[in-house]
Amino acid sequence: MKKKAKDKVRVGIVGSKFAADFHADSYRRNPKVEIAAVAAIDNLEEFSRKWSVPAAYSDYNEMLRKEELDLVSVCVPNFLHRDVAVAAARAGRHVMCEKPLATTAEHAREIVETCRKEGVKLFYGEDWVFAPALRRTVEIIREGGVGQVFYVKARECHSGSHSPFAKSKQSCGGGSLIHLAIHPVGWILHLLGEEGENPVVEVIGRCNGGAGENYVHKDNGGEDFALGIMKFANGQHAFVEGNYITVGGMDDRVEIYGAQGNIKVDLTFGSCLSVYSRPGYAYAIEKTDNTVGWTRPAVDEFHNLGYVDELARAVDCVLAGEQPAYSCGGRLGLACVEIISAMYRSSESGCAVKGRWG
Repeated sequence: MKKKAKDKVRVGIVGSKFAADFHADSYRRNPKVEIAAVAAIDNLEEFSRKWSVPAAYSDYNEMLRKEELDLVSVCVPNFLHRDVAVAAARAGRHVMCEKPLATTAEHAREIVETCRKEGVKLFYGEDWVFAPALRRTVEIIREGGVGQVFYVKARECHSGSHSPFAKSKQSCGGGSLIHLAIHPVGWILHLLGEEGENPVVEVIGRCNGGAGENYVHKDNGGEDFALGIMKFANGQHAFVEGNYITVGGMDDRVEIYGAQGNIKVDLTFGSCLSVYSRPGYAYAIEKTDNTVGWTRPAVDEFHNLGYVDELARAVDCVLAGEQPAYSCGGRLGLACVEIISAMYRSSESGCAVKGRWG
């Protein structure tokens, strides 16, 4: 007798803070998903109540043993990504891991290899790939709208994270380079890397030294300002930036320069809504410290940044038994960590680092 195809994916979320919140929001919009369980060491009761999650665990290993899950969202601090992803894979669960895939290239490779060995799918959470404005950007480029692309410049910047795990170099894996600039790195690999066929062959990195050497965040172990340059095998170049010194809200921008045109994308401040307020109001965009005067509030931030469609694609792959594409799979996540690691080595040595990544 032919086995009936599943019509819903049972999801377990590990974590209960910011990333877990937008995963839950995105899953709740999807009729193909049942959020079956959550595991976290704090904020568990509040999170479970907010998202009506029926089962809550203080130990994710217990959740993996007791719950029949199809997909596990890894939404814990960076240094725990390896442990949770590997445990989920060994329990036979497909894995959706938030960025970065891990804090080191070695740990990222372990995740990729474990998922391969256990026969489970590994999804990497690069939301920029699914952001509507950037998807349209890729369509225009693929259509030939700007001719051959020579150079891409991209940044994610804001005023700094309040999480103690993001402030710690050890638990974050670094500072603003791995925490913020990894988004531009991943999206540029998606745009120019041609599914790994056009690898990055040289990188340059420049970072503040962390702590007392930082511009603003002297209590951060990692850098609060970072730049990187990537050279691709076919000669294209890309410039990425991630910093914690940008006030006024999270600033995500992309510029593409081609032989016959260019494209400029304002991902976070490009709202179609303008508001002038004397008293201010509750929320405009992430990391905005006030809403007085003229503001450009996001209309649907989680959708515009790509989270909703990113997680929907993972769900569809699980239901259809399909492997994730390069743009949302473990290979991309591993390449990002390898490139960021090479940029850190370049910053320390003052020299370009050559290799093949992607």
